[in-house]
Amino acid sequence: MEAKPLTIAIDGFSSTGKSTLARQVAAALGYRYVDSGAMYRGVAWYGLERGSIGSDRVVDTARIIADLDDIHLDFETMPEGGSRLHVNGVCAEPAIRSMRVSEVVSQVSSITEVRRKLVEQQQRMGRDGGVVMDGRDIGTVVFPQAELKIYMTADPEVRARRRYDELRAKGEPVRFEEILDNLNTRDRQDLERLDSPLLKAADAIELDNTFLSPDEQFDWVMERVRGLNRG
Repeated sequence: MEAKPLTIAIDGFSSTGKSTLARQVAAALGYRYVDSGAMYRGVAWYGLERGSIGSDRVVDTARIIADLDDIHLDFETMPEGGSRLHVNGVCAEPAIRSMRVSEVVSQVSSITEVRRKLVEQQQRMGRDGGVVMDGRDIGTVVFPQAELKIYMTADPEVRARRRYDELRAKGEPVRFEEILDNLNTRDRQDLERLDSPLLKAADAIELDNTFLSPDEQFDWVMERVRGLNRG
């Protein structure tokens, strides 16, 4: 008997490698991968381009809300695995991964109307199972019924170093201290926001990957997937 397609929710702090892990697991299982964080980044990027978020990082909440019906988000599945976000038909990669967006995305994601709209879209994307989705509230809000929930964490300085190396490799002129400060700020905002804060679901399995390689954490997750399928 063929195993039922699973819903796999991967939550956790910024720069813990959630997206990398989720892409690997989805590719191995032949599942759909959805990067929920990219969706919030897409809304933030749109706001920056439209001027509803100023160069001083001040977010005009009313304008963001008013623009929501005009923001259409789609994922393009790539042949090598993973996906790229399109905003109103325009590829928003790699712009949504920039520090410019990172500095405001937590503010945007704390807006209740933004969260409601994107959670509804995410639930539609994964309603039939066979999906791996990563974010901050996947196991607690989007898919509380997910068969496998993983909560990722790592030492903040290790996360900042990974992010620094990633951005430097892309040619962004960033400073390590700037990255660490941004991560600490985003952690605080994600944990303290009133609407759908970052929480570890009661039935989630914690994965601290401070000292794990990408291959080691992938094997760790796949062993748990195999355990569910055997069950």
